[in-house]
Amino acid sequence: MKSSINIKIIRWGMIGCGDVTERKSGPGLQKAENSELVAVMRRNGKLARDYARRHNVPKWYDNADQLINDPDVNAVYIATPPSSHMEYTIKVAQAGKPVYVEKPMARSFIECQQMIDACEKAAVPLFVAYYRRALPRFLKLKAIIERGDIGDIRAVNVRFYQKPSKADQSGEYHWRIDPEIAGCGYFCDLGSHMIDLIQFFLGPITEANGFAGNQAGLYDVEDVISTNFKFENGILGSGTWCFTANENLDQTEIVGSKGKISYATFGDLSFIVHTKHRRKEYKIHHPDHIQQPLIQTIVDELTGKGECPSTGKSAAHTNWVIDMILGRI
Repeated sequence: MKSSINIKIIRWGMIGCGDVTERKSGPGLQKAENSELVAVMRRNGKLARDYARRHNVPKWYDNADQLINDPDVNAVYIATPPSSHMEYTIKVAQAGKPVYVEKPMARSFIECQQMIDACEKAAVPLFVAYYRRALPRFLKLKAIIERGDIGDIRAVNVRFYQKPSKADQSGEYHWRIDPEIAGCGYFCDLGSHMIDLIQFFLGPITEANGFAGNQAGLYDVEDVISTNFKFENGILGSGTWCFTANENLDQTEIVGSKGKISYATFGDLSFIVHTKHRRKEYKIHHPDHIQQPLIQTIVDELTGKGECPSTGKSAAHTNWVIDMILGRI
């Protein structure tokens, strides 16, 4: 459902000025058509002021409530770690302003539901930064599936292996492996993108189960996950994520009755379409500011010109799948 708020220009306030905002999202808010970044907030005022200066943003705050209630701000982007997503989303909704929140949407499906309920009660739209749903590469891949190049889809297999970082090996703290902040370990951060994307291609997953373990003992949360899942349309899937492997591998295979597609969720690699008579690579580069295409769909929806493919409800379902895999539901 489209969510026009009958405003010609979306004037964003941004809560959080971390690394993700420097290139991936912040400039996208500025460069999208009919979009402006008018205020930023970080609890460290010096860093907020520095960000505003470097990115030519008119206002900065060290208090989220002040940004949320700024009359010049008519939509808010929440770019903080997951532990504060629910709190800020509810506050923005109560202020009557649309919400765009980073992924994963929250630490759990229960928190996602509370965010959705708050936005529905306030009659404001809720969007989530699963930006791969709007990237040209993956839109092309989806179109190839839908026109039947590889036939009827039978199965999908996800494999993601990652070498442990020096920080992990040294025991250095990072919030992405703190479940109180991230919801779980790297699986919530990286696996959520992969699970969301396959649902964008193939429809919702309706059954999922899995095993999670901590094999290397480098930190306190899971470092390996194995799962099986089933889509609403009967397609079957499996996945393995290992964050303490001896190699880096990012490969998802979608298998059809006439061929298959292999792609990487991250990075800038080609995706490959295999059929009986040919093997074709598709090299489609990502934009400079990787969230800008999705941001444009949000702005277009809010101004009555289009529709965003990544909503609170679609993102919450990804959290539901993660909770099912980890045995939390």
